[in-house]
Amino acid sequence: MTLIPTPVRRGFDAVLDPLVRGLIAGRINPNTITTVGTAVLLGSAVAYGYGYIRLGGALLLLSGALDMLDGKVARGGGKITRFGAFYDSTLDRVGEAALYTGITFYFLGGGVSARWFHLAVWITLVAISSGLIVSSARARAEGLGLECKVGIAQRAERILVLGVPTLFFGPGPDGLLLLSIVFLLALTAVITVGQRIAHVYRVTRGLERPPEARAPASAVADMLGKGPTGA
Repeated sequence: MTLIPTPVRRGFDAVLDPLVRGLIAGRINPNTITTVGTAVLLGSAVAYGYGYIRLGGALLLLSGALDMLDGKVARGGGKITRFGAFYDSTLDRVGEAALYTGITFYFLGGGVSARWFHLAVWITLVAISSGLIVSSARARAEGLGLECKVGIAQRAERILVLGVPTLFFGPGPDGLLLLSIVFLLALTAVITVGQRIAHVYRVTRGLERPPEARAPASAVADMLGKGPTGA
């Protein structure tokens, strides 16, 4: 499921396509784009942590664009590799953890009023932990040969939901806008964990053999009242 309308996605793809072709023509390695994108995301985390919320939002959106570029360049340039997929996924987790850590530091430094202080820290911790579980669930499912891309909000949506409002409006009065966004992200991540567990359960339930089918022949014979020789 995606929260971004298809026309918006197509329009954004049309904007990126010339840049993608240029990067492919320049023989830019997708892993290089991944590294630069992660560096930008780490810069976003630092900006959020030090209270430069609008700058953090701008850098977050830029990192999201770079995150889309590396995949497009890899596919368009025929440079898809197992290491590239692993590297991209790993650095995504590093950047996401750093991002929420930066937001936590902002809240710890007085980014919200004392009334919301403890709640803000707890919500951010839930957001970071549940977000990592979402990624871990997908990775584990794919390790078992199952596709697991279900969820009410994918990475692109999470970046837009956090980046766009904070770019234009900053943290909001007493940091409540930023806190509300983090709460929404935490909630969607928790729901997505449940969705992925339910999805894998439904898929594997149709693949697993029932216990009776795995029972030894002698056990089945005993259940039917016959001995091992069939007498």
